Amino acid sequence: MISGRGLGHTGGTLDKFDSIPGYNTQPDLDTFKKVVKEVGCAIIGQTSNLAPADKKLYSIRDIVGTVESLPLITSSILSKKIASGLKTLVLDVKVGNGSFNSTLDIARELSHSLVKVAKGAGLQCEAIITDMNQVLGKSAGHILEMSECIDFLKNQEKESRLEIITYELVASILMMSQKLSKEAALEKINSVMSNGEAAEKFEKMVHALGGPSDILSSHEKHLKIKAIKKDIFPTKSGWVEKIKTRDLGLILIELGGGRKQVTDKINFNVGYNQVSKVGDKVDTSKPLLTVYTNSEDDYENVRKKIEDCFIIADTEVSELPYTYEVIN
Repeated sequence: MISGRGLGHTGGTLDKFDSIPGYNTQPDLDTFKKVVKEVGCAIIGQTSNLAPADKKLYSIRDIVGTVESLPLITSSILSKKIASGLKTLVLDVKVGNGSFNSTLDIARELSHSLVKVAKGAGLQCEAIITDMNQVLGKSAGHILEMSECIDFLKNQEKESRLEIITYELVASILMMSQKLSKEAALEKINSVMSNGEAAEKFEKMVHALGGPSDILSSHEKHLKIKAIKKDIFPTKSGWVEKIKTRDLGLILIELGGGRKQVTDKINFNVGYNQVSKVGDKVDTSKPLLTVYTNSEDDYENVRKKIEDCFIIADTEVSELPYTYEVIN
């Protein structure tokens, strides 16, 4: 899997993997090939000779105001996938106030663009439009999200939004690549998750790329957070009606969890955990989330801003959908 770094208010997969001590997200080509051959998978960034034009464009999109350019998004995503030799591709296209695609129409336009170009290049491809009006899992921030992923692989996130959407994406790729029915695809996913095969594969990949050999059993040691931890409470009781997800992301950048310019270093320790969902019942004794900051001053600077990201209704609110459409 060829991944990218954070853009705008969104986190980057490579930045999250960089929070694992020793993990090399930029291996040389020989190492990459060796890991894929021996382990079967590798999550890395593009090498200098893989879609080199995209690497240059990607590095400046933040600072020249083209993060949300549809043609650049399409070319950036697909150039790396096509160059790496993929045969089958499933794209998770986000929609909502936390996405660059603020409306379903924009998400559809991007999905059709991606699928059309991918199929034109000879790939089997489909896009699944999924909700981003709130945090996908329960956390945001590099170490926190990596810890949540490990908990997920250890079957500690059952029936969560994270599990449901992940299963939907993986089932889609199995249905295309192995010509399975959806029922058979989900059965196969459940099997490798419940018997620990998926978790074991992840641990082998991490170790093969320079990370710890015991990331599953000792992730609390390897992914230890050094930050001030504070709960943030609503000012009244009720139900979470709306979350300003994009604003939460921008606040996280303010705390050091993202880049304002290319040369900025990311603080892997800061972030949010146990983030409330739309439809959750909250009160003045149940926190909206737990925030991890570098200092007391940072906490005081963002406390009210984070409170304001959550709109609380007086009456019960329905949960948001997980997925909206499949484009193929």
